[in-house]
Parts: sequence; C-alpha cells; structure tokens
Amino acid sequence: MSPSSRVPRVIVVGNEKGGAGKSTIVLHLAASLLHTGAKVGVIDLDLRQRSLGRFVANRRAWMAAADAVLPMPLADPLEGQDLLNIEPASAPERIGEALTTLDAADFVLIDTPGGDTALSRAAHARADLIVTPMNDSFVDFDMLGTVDPVTLELTKPGLYAEAVWEARKHRMMTDRVSVDWIVLRNRLAPAEARNRKRLDERVNALSRRVGFRIGPGLRDRVVYRELFPFGLTIADLSSKVRPVAVSLGHVAARQELRGVMQALGLPLGGAAFAADPPAEKPQVAA
Repeated sequence: MSPSSRVPRVIVVGNEKGGAGKSTIVLHLAASLLHTGAKVGVIDLDLRQRSLGRFVANRRAWMAAADAVLPMPLADPLEGQDLLNIEPASAPERIGEALTTLDAADFVLIDTPGGDTALSRAAHARADLIVTPMNDSFVDFDMLGTVDPVTLELTKPGLYAEAVWEARKHRMMTDRVSVDWIVLRNRLAPAEARNRKRLDERVNALSRRVGFRIGPGLRDRVVYRELFPFGLTIADLSSKVRPVAVSLGHVAARQELRGVMQALGLPLGGAAFAADPPAEKPQVAA
C-alpha cells in the first residue's frame, strides 16, 4: 500500500474478566510482529496495572545494559496522560486521537483492563480484530455466555459478548467494516480437566450464536512470564539474546506462539522464527 492509503490494523485484546492472560498475549504479539519488520504501535488501557507500559520500559533498560539492539514499538500516545477520571463521552475522541498519532504503524495493539470502561468500549469500536483470551474455566466463560445452573445449557450471551456485539455493529454501521473476533483457549491445563468437554460444547455453541472463531492460546507456562522483567518474550530469544537458560519448554512455547499467530492470520517472519533457539542440555549428576 502507498503511504497515503495505509491504515494500521487495530487489534484489541479484551476480556472483562481479569487474569485471562490479555497482557501476555499482547506482549507476545507485539514482539512477534516487530520481528517481521512491521511498525507496531501499542496502547495500554489497563491504567492501574500498566503491564504493557512496564514491559516496554524494561525492554529499553535491558537493551541498554546488555548492549543489545531489538526492535521497539512506537511510543504509546496515551502514556503519562491522566485517563482515570476522564469523562466517558470523551473516550471515543481520546482513542481516535491516539490512533491518528499512530497512523504510521502497520499494526496497533491495544491492551484493555479486566473490567468495563469507557476507553475500553471506545477501543473495541475501532477494532479490526478482537482477540479474547479465555481460561479453561466456567468462571471465565461466564463473561462470554450464561449457562443454566441445573443443566449447564447455554441460555444467553454474557456481558462481554454483548459489548463486543455492540462494538462490531457500530463498526459495520460507521465504517462498513466487518470485525473479526477470535476467542483463544488460553492457559489450558496439560491434562484434560473433567469439565473440558462440557466447556468445549458451550464455547462452540456460543461461537455459532454470536459469531466468533475459536483458536489455540498459550498454555500456563513459566516461560511466558520469566522474561517479562527483561522486557523480552520467547520471540526475542536467539543465540545473542539469552538472559535465561533455554530449555525444551521454550521451544514448545514458541511453537504455541506460532499457532496463535497463524490462527489470528498475522505474519511470521524475521530471525526470531527462522529457527528455534537450541535448548541447553540438562546437567547430569555424576
């Protein structure tokens, strides 16, 4: 696309249930896209936790200390602004201004809080792709769909599913854009839980009812969290970038990340995914 016609693809990672792994997904998507050579903008709407903002700051500090060079996202245009007490009516304007500031980006990733806020709703209304991580639990599913307490049959969409429906409808009416929505089955336990089959059936039923796709997420692995203090992800690991010992768990995690990127229809490229970093051989006691 020519520079004058290029419009960033806006990816909103949202779920009004806290602890679903939204920030982990955002960080890994951002790093993966950066390694393709794409220009990536980030907006952190989780105003209290600020995981995305701290990740970027940690990345900059680690590079300086390690004398390393890694691709960096464009600056968050809302960083440092007082957004906790903004008027709800001004939220769409704030999001619009932020996206205009990031118009040079190829992708804009927006991390949203685990709750309903005016800024989060405004961001959803500007999304091209909505990504919803969901843990393997009926507690997490409750924000997406309501089930009968006796039969566990799906009765109606949940609060977050209704909010996404409204955002997608608004985008279609305003811009004639069909918003893709994908639910990632995140943090699945290594062993199949007893309620897995029942939960799968309800998720599939809701997907047909409200129109989302289902994709693979990231398992509950320490490797997704241990690199956060360095501002790194498994997409950054290489022979030159290795602040921790690389194990087979890191290699498996990178395969999972590849699956997420492919499910979202996002590009894979660059040295980060050219080859998995070799795992270090475990030490065997004499």
